[in-house]
Amino acid sequence: MIVLLPPSETKRAGGDGPPLCLDTLASPQLTSLRAELVDELVALAADRDASRSALGLSASQDGEIERNAALRTAPTAPAINRYTGVLYEALDVDSLRGAAAARAAARLAVGSALFGLLRATDPVPAYRLSATSKLPGQPGLARRWRPLLEPVLAEIAAAELVVDLRSGSYAALAAIPGSVRVDVVAEHADGRRVSVSHFNKAHKGRLARALATTRAEPDDAAAVAATARRAGMRVERDDRRLTIVVAA
Repeated sequence: MIVLLPPSETKRAGGDGPPLCLDTLASPQLTSLRAELVDELVALAADRDASRSALGLSASQDGEIERNAALRTAPTAPAINRYTGVLYEALDVDSLRGAAAARAAARLAVGSALFGLLRATDPVPAYRLSATSKLPGQPGLARRWRPLLEPVLAEIAAAELVVDLRSGSYAALAAIPGSVRVDVVAEHADGRRVSVSHFNKAHKGRLARALATTRAEPDDAAAVAATARRAGMRVERDDRRLTIVVAA
C-alpha cells in the first residue's frame, strides 16, 4: 500500500543531506521534467517580480524566491521531513520508531509540483512551486506532468493499493486508476453535512498515520476503512471513496 500525500506550501529550512541529485530520486522516468522545472525555477529567481507573479508570492515572501535560486546547492532532507503544516503535524512522522517508522518510510509518498512524485526518503531541498503555479512561457503544470506522471502512478497502482489523499489541484497533475480517494465532512446535530476545509488536512494526517503504521496490509477500500475505524475515526465507504465524518 502507498499513501499519497499532498505537499505543503510551508517547508522546513535546511537539512543535513548533500545538494540535490535528481538521479537519486525514485521514479527516474520523471527526471527529465524535474530537471527542466528546477532549471526554470532557478532562472526565474533572478527576476523577483516575475517570480512573485508566477508563484503567487508577496514581497514579504521573497525568502521563497531565494530558496528557488539555491535549488541546486541547498542542503537536502528526506521528503517526509521537508513538508510542514496541519497534515504533517497530525502525521507526526518524527515520533515514529522501529518497525512503525520503517513501515511509514515504505508506505508514504508525496505528490509534488516540482518533483512529480516523491517517496518518503527521497532527499530534496526546500522550494516553492504549487500545482497552480504558471511558469512564464510554459503550459500549466498539469499539462506538463500528466504524460509522464500518469504512467508511473498507473504502474504503482497495478502492483499495490494507492490511497490518494492529494488535494484537488495536485490530483489534477495525474489520475490514478483504482485508487482509494478520501473526503472529510462535518456533521451537524441535525444531520446536515458540510465539507471541511482547514481541518480536512488534520483528519487526513491522522488517517495517514494510521495507515502508515498499521501492522496490517490493507489491499482494498474496505480494509482501509477498517484501519481508520480501529484508529477511532468514523468512516463511510462508497465503493473506492471513503468519507471521514467528524462532528461540526
